Amino acid sequence: MNIRFAILIFVFAAILILNPEAKTIDPYKVLGVDKNASQREIQKAFHKLSLQYHPDKNKNKGAQEKFAEINNAYDILSDEEKRKNYDLYGDEKGNPGFNAGQPGDHGGYTYFTSGGPGQSRFTSRSGEWQNMGGQGSSQTFSFSFGGPSGGNSFGFGLDDIFSGFFGGNVKGGRQFGGFSGSGGSQSRSRNPPKSLRAVNSQVFKKEISDQGMTWLLLSYTPSLKGDQYYESIIGEVASSLEGALKVGSINCETELSFCKELGIHPRRAPRIFVYSYKTGDKGSLVEYNGDLTAKNLKSFCQDYLPRYSKRIDLTRFELTAEKLPRVVLLSTKRDTPVIWRVLSGLYRERLIFYDVEVHDVSDPAVKKLGVDALPAIVGWLSNGEKHVLKTGISVKDLKSAIHELSILLDGFEKKNKKAASYQASTAQTDSVEKKIPLLTVSNFDAVCGGATPVCIIGAFRSSKGKEKLHSILLDVSQKSLSRQQNSAFSSRNAISYALLDATKQSSFLSAFDKSGFKSSEKFLVAYKPKRGKFAAFTGEISTEEVERFIGSVLNGDVQFAKTRQKPVIK
Repeated sequence: MNIRFAILIFVFAAILILNPEAKTIDPYKVLGVDKNASQREIQKAFHKLSLQYHPDKNKNKGAQEKFAEINNAYDILSDEEKRKNYDLYGDEKGNPGFNAGQPGDHGGYTYFTSGGPGQSRFTSRSGEWQNMGGQGSSQTFSFSFGGPSGGNSFGFGLDDIFSGFFGGNVKGGRQFGGFSGSGGSQSRSRNPPKSLRAVNSQVFKKEISDQGMTWLLLSYTPSLKGDQYYESIIGEVASSLEGALKVGSINCETELSFCKELGIHPRRAPRIFVYSYKTGDKGSLVEYNGDLTAKNLKSFCQDYLPRYSKRIDLTRFELTAEKLPRVVLLSTKRDTPVIWRVLSGLYRERLIFYDVEVHDVSDPAVKKLGVDALPAIVGWLSNGEKHVLKTGISVKDLKSAIHELSILLDGFEKKNKKAASYQASTAQTDSVEKKIPLLTVSNFDAVCGGATPVCIIGAFRSSKGKEKLHSILLDVSQKSLSRQQNSAFSSRNAISYALLDATKQSSFLSAFDKSGFKSSEKFLVAYKPKRGKFAAFTGEISTEEVERFIGSVLNGDVQFAKTRQKPVIK
């Protein structure tokens, strides 16, 4: 027993001489937090101290060493397992290893264990055994040697003590010369930042590139210092913008060619990039070069969120023909809300986004849309059919709001596909509908737009009127109607035909006549969109009378009047 104890004392003294820095400094004291501090409190303390002692900011002597202490303290306390081990053993690795500070919850005891078959042990209460450093302090120490039945704190077995002192290989596969305390630079982990998604070229292509979601990316190499601070700042920003962006890290040591391809290889420090959709239809990497604070980085990320939603004036808003369904957000915000910008990126190839600032649901333009509470979302299918999707939207948090509205938009997109499918099947089975289309927002420009010299619109107010106009216009449209001999264009491209539901499009008809032709069940309007003129026929609707009216229009025998305003389909 005396021999073992003498060996232990010798080893202890040798360690103090050879590696005086091999100690675990109390991480709670380093960060200035209580032992029961929350992760949020630990993170805030780490941010504050890192800013104060960061080598790029603080050139004072000792700042770099202090910065290393802060990083190591945060590495222990931010990791649940390491913190638990430290609290129990005074060592984040879970071993009651060598300590020069207060150990964990040992009740004031210090343990010395040979780890051999007999598990020899020496135990001392705090204050009963003085610091071997000769300072007369009452600090306690603990260390162990892992023999055949256990691990070792120093990396050598009891049988290899002397060979280990001189850097020889030991049974555990480590060298004594490679030992360092948790405060030393050698203990830096070479693993990727624990809270960030590891990104390589495959992940980038499948999940990031042009997928519509904004990403915050850290490029680093394990040899660079300070990556923990970068990681914690990115983590805080990601937490505050959860749902609006994702985060990842790229190890440019293992992904060298990938980093060079993207032009993001770190130089003297890690680098931060945002994969943004601010400047074009496709995403691009934008580097952040501002002060490394969560507040500034968050502001930068918000500025580089997608901008696919068009800001509009509701009083002047006119829907044009589009293949995709459209959605507009009505809110009191002066700028496009973050939630709407994020959604506009995710759905940029599936929906057309607009947003508008409004403050009162009693506004005529708002009431016209059928909105009774703000914020609200109104959508139009590709066939022009309007739907009030949601009113009085409440937002608990960014992530849940984006999730809920995504479900809403997915449902609207499905409804549009169903409507388009129905319209296509109807067109195939109804030859009249196929040749004489019903005017909608989506087809108005094609049928009666500025490129059409004359558009003949058959308006009806009943299903019987619709059927009769169908039959007559289809018959007339297939006949050879010509203008005078000096016609500047042929009859084939001089005229187009359409049907209009007068009961649903009264505002469209009032652009021609103040009364909207309310006294007529079915009638014709000859509209010249380029000149903004029209002529109406409200007489008896028969094939002969319709043919005569259209012939007069094409021959210039009918007097046209100026429209009261530009007709708009709704």
